[in-house]
Amino acid sequence: MIVLGLEGTAHTLGVGLNDGKFNVLADVRKSYAPKKGGIHPRDSSQHMVDNMRPALDAALEQAKLTMEDVDLIAFSQGPGLGPCLRTIATAARTLSLAYHKPVIGVNHCIAHIEVGNVLSGFKDPLVLYVSGANSQVIKLKDGRYRVFGETLDVGIGNMLDKFGREAGLSHPAGPKIEELARNGKNFIELPYVVKGTDLSFSGMLTAALQKFEKGVPLEDLCYSIQEISFAMLCEVTERALAHVKAKEVILTGGVGNNKRLQEMVRLVAEEHNAKFSFPAKYMGDNGVMIAMLGLKMHDAGVRMGIEDTVVKQSQRTDDIEVVW
Repeated sequence: MIVLGLEGTAHTLGVGLNDGKFNVLADVRKSYAPKKGGIHPRDSSQHMVDNMRPALDAALEQAKLTMEDVDLIAFSQGPGLGPCLRTIATAARTLSLAYHKPVIGVNHCIAHIEVGNVLSGFKDPLVLYVSGANSQVIKLKDGRYRVFGETLDVGIGNMLDKFGREAGLSHPAGPKIEELARNGKNFIELPYVVKGTDLSFSGMLTAALQKFEKGVPLEDLCYSIQEISFAMLCEVTERALAHVKAKEVILTGGVGNNKRLQEMVRLVAEEHNAKFSFPAKYMGDNGVMIAMLGLKMHDAGVRMGIEDTVVKQSQRTDDIEVVW
């Protein structure tokens, strides 16, 4: 079976092609980067409209396939930015109707988890999922991905981007903050907020911006933001790890590309004799993960008609019944 995966929840248009054994046949990504400020949903969705055909053609060429070879079309149904979700859903429906192919909408967050499961071979991992809008510690239990702890306000990726934007860094700010943090020499105290198993990053953001305005070196602030926010994530992860006694830990989501966060989570896992993994090339948004989840759902008997493909902008990870 050949599965086409279309990702379009925020800034990245992703087109991926997998075979029935989860082998990656193509991975094409077209990312929208604003010249200034943050992501505007209208502009990002227009970026997807403009790049849809070239990205699809490039993926098919990469895989040496045509649309006639595709057996299933999967797309990111939610959560995400409304205009972007509607654009990608329209593309999926159009291809489905034009080529008479079945279509299936998948949860973007669970796709991040499942690509980690497939590539690691893990069967029952504890998951730390960190992206722009999401920061969650998750575990599958009784047919649903249960959220052990999550952010109460802003996702860690958005927090980093907002700080970077105010500090004059271009979007996305995360990689630039990671680079600047390596040159930080002084630890700056910032709010560390863990409430039970939940987290809050808004106070840290406000305090860091106030200190930046007062002339605290940017490198020191980037270093301190990383150390404190990542320690918060690790505390909740370790609490969950001790509670559920998991033997596998996966780090996934775009912020998981950060080498310092990878190091810290690895240490937490090792201290609890748990295996650690992350889907190295597929941490950020991509079509491959959408195709992989689409295949898992299809193999488990999930089917959708066109009327079932309405986008779900606020869909949560724990809304989905996991039958695969």
